[in-house]
Amino acid sequence: MKIIRYQQAQGKISYAQQTEQGTFDLEGDPFTSLKATSKKSEIFKLLAPIVPTQILCIGLNYRQHAEECGAPIPERPVLFVKGANALQNPGDPIVLPRHARSDEVDYECELGVVIAKDCKNVKRENAFDYVLGYTCVNDVSARDWQLKWGGGQWCKGKFFDTFAPIGPCLVTLDELPHPNNLKIKTVLNGEIVQNSSTSDMIFDIPAIIEFLSGSTTLLAGTLILTGTPQGVGMASKPPKYLKAGDSVTIEIEKIGALTNPVIEEP
Repeated sequence: MKIIRYQQAQGKISYAQQTEQGTFDLEGDPFTSLKATSKKSEIFKLLAPIVPTQILCIGLNYRQHAEECGAPIPERPVLFVKGANALQNPGDPIVLPRHARSDEVDYECELGVVIAKDCKNVKRENAFDYVLGYTCVNDVSARDWQLKWGGGQWCKGKFFDTFAPIGPCLVTLDELPHPNNLKIKTVLNGEIVQNSSTSDMIFDIPAIIEFLSGSTTLLAGTLILTGTPQGVGMASKPPKYLKAGDSVTIEIEKIGALTNPVIEEP
């Protein structure tokens, strides 16, 4: 099932199912139960498909990306976090920080994994029992804050408002049971700048869930970012950072395309 979350003209927020016949409202929510209806959706504004309970991110998880960064292949998944404030809807702007200024804001296409129910100490062979589905994510990153001014950790450069656009939909596990061989790319102003496959991941999704859930409860609604492939702006020659007026699209096979414009912080 392809699930979207949207706002109606009068302000009500609803879920809907995208089908070949059109988009139809769903009753309930993805974490308890959803019931199909025959009511056609009247979409005023498309929203992020979920509001995450937490956002956990894996860095350096594609072999060719680690190589372009000159970083060794990690022995264990590299974890950092984003705040709920970073969430952004499809079509809404990525805002370049100007108060805590960054001139090195980068794009990162990523496959997002949504946890369906609370879980802890999950074994990799059972990991998919806890997956609700998948979405596109842009792990927007201020490289100067991440690598030079962050005190040795990455969170500051990843934590700014609007730095986690997700969408356009959530594709449930039953429709996408094999996520580790999907085409994934970033298109910046019409130019393909990242073009890879999730098969290049160092740690696959079961390994990531097993690692993150060790002695740690993953809450229902946890969004896991699984890393980005090669082609980030930081590694381009010359570097290719986001600027006001840009348009960034994250495309993942069988999920869709997530597009956001770029503006400066007022």
